[in-house]
Amino acid sequence: MSQSFESLGLIPALTDTLNELGYAQPTPIQAQAIPAILSGRDVVGQAQTGTGKTAAFTLPIVQQLKGDGLQMLVLTPTRELAIQVAEAVYRYGHKLGLRVLPVYGGESYERQERRLEKGVHVVVGTPGRTLDLIQKRTLNLSAVTHVVLDEADEMLKMGFIDDVTAILSKTKADRQTVLFSATFSDEIKAIAMNYMQNPQHITVQSNERTAEHVNQRYYMVYDQDKLAALCRVLEAEDMGNTLIFARTRVGAAELAQSLVERGFGAIAIHGDLAQNERERILRRFRDGTLNILVATDVVGRGIDIPDVTHVINYDLPQLAIEYTHRIGRTGRAGRSGEAISFVSPKQRRTLQQIEHYTKRAMQKAKLPTREDVLKRREVSFMNRLLKQIEATQEADALLDELASTGLTVEQIMSGMLKMLRAGEKQYELEHVKSLNDVPERRFEKDSGGRGERSYSDKPRGERAAYGGEKRRSDRPYDKASRDGGSRDGGSGAGRPRRSHESGMVRLQIDLGRSNGIKPADVVYSVASSAKIPGKEIGAIEIRQNETYVDVPEKHVDAVLRAKNGTIRGQAMKLQRA
Repeated sequence: MSQSFESLGLIPALTDTLNELGYAQPTPIQAQAIPAILSGRDVVGQAQTGTGKTAAFTLPIVQQLKGDGLQMLVLTPTRELAIQVAEAVYRYGHKLGLRVLPVYGGESYERQERRLEKGVHVVVGTPGRTLDLIQKRTLNLSAVTHVVLDEADEMLKMGFIDDVTAILSKTKADRQTVLFSATFSDEIKAIAMNYMQNPQHITVQSNERTAEHVNQRYYMVYDQDKLAALCRVLEAEDMGNTLIFARTRVGAAELAQSLVERGFGAIAIHGDLAQNERERILRRFRDGTLNILVATDVVGRGIDIPDVTHVINYDLPQLAIEYTHRIGRTGRAGRSGEAISFVSPKQRRTLQQIEHYTKRAMQKAKLPTREDVLKRREVSFMNRLLKQIEATQEADALLDELASTGLTVEQIMSGMLKMLRAGEKQYELEHVKSLNDVPERRFEKDSGGRGERSYSDKPRGERAAYGGEKRRSDRPYDKASRDGGSRDGGSGAGRPRRSHESGMVRLQIDLGRSNGIKPADVVYSVASSAKIPGKEIGAIEIRQNETYVDVPEKHVDAVLRAKNGTIRGQAMKLQRA
């Protein structure tokens, strides 16, 4: 019998968040680590990236935090991982009002020091920058009760052992220490012996790897182009039974509807459907009357569908282990299968984690061009026409009758073809911005001089600005939003511009840069409080003491009714701008 997060001892504020995120049941490392950490014991966990270890240490620790002040420190080997873990901590603990700060080299000391002065509950940092802030006396660890060493083996490989031990010496002797590592070397054992109190050892070795007969490839596209890119792939290839995975139930339903509107036979299947409705959908999928099924991980893992030719990751899974579950749906019984993933530039680390976990590299592919799809449409039309000609004998008498009117065979055929083409319902091909020439991976040296590595594919402002979850919108940031500033230079003077998008209404929030607000916070708070999709939120303009946000006119009333929400634990007031 499978466990639940409730059975592990987590409080409702956390389990409710997990349910909203679509987490059905704990992974093996979570099932073992959460109770142990909740009991107060030091824990040494050996687990690969992608097994859910971030939630395994975050959930039980944030549940134990009390009051204000810095109480939790997480050390990671790279700045990218620091940002990723900080986002996860905020995402899991936002209902508890947690304030989380990532600190890493290559970014302004002043910005990080200002956030520390305002007060945070959790710091997630690289060893180099964390030690620098300690030595500058702007980071005080004397009250920290929980320390996590994440990917400890990587920190050792990168030469951070002295920094790590120096940082640990600045914390309380009776702190709770949690260490996670993919390997358990002599150096790791030495840290456990010298800096941990009788730790409980937890080892999770997953033997799951991706199927040998599955061809894996990915397309790199911006988030706002994913739907157009998916439609091109669906049209350009011979698709049999196709499973498309989305991250959430709402996302699956919206994607299925968008595909139907473009002429594809798709339907969403999710946990809210009655059992008999699910069975009806699956029967249609199995017998071929429906060939595209959009599912979430929760449902996707619990259904048995034979002869799946393609698995498409429209949304990359949050855990690498989920990737193996997904693409294991194809390539069965010795048959070959296709696994296709859509990856945005900001998801490169997730892609790397999946490849590391599966021990297989995905092939980067080029999207079908507009010309490829149009040519495919012509071939498809010709094939349907030839089949119709072969199957039709009754039309001979009608053809003779038309010929008796004086029309030539060429005229009759030309008219029929025009009539058939006019009856076709084909959506207009949408533009997709090419990312075919984006480098696979690019590293840069940490400007802080400590050799911390980073993926540098994101704009600098987007890497630096973190205030919670990443902005989830199909629209790109404008420059003012990315930089966390305003178009008038940040003074806050002048009237805010009206929404430049048709059907959008501009609202004002009484919090701004001085409150530490970032675009991601605005999207999350407005969307979650009004219960609308985050991707519906439009442009955001953050000024010193106020913020302006565009929302669709149809959602304005719902947003204003929920105007007494919070952003990063601070009460906000919403009104029309």
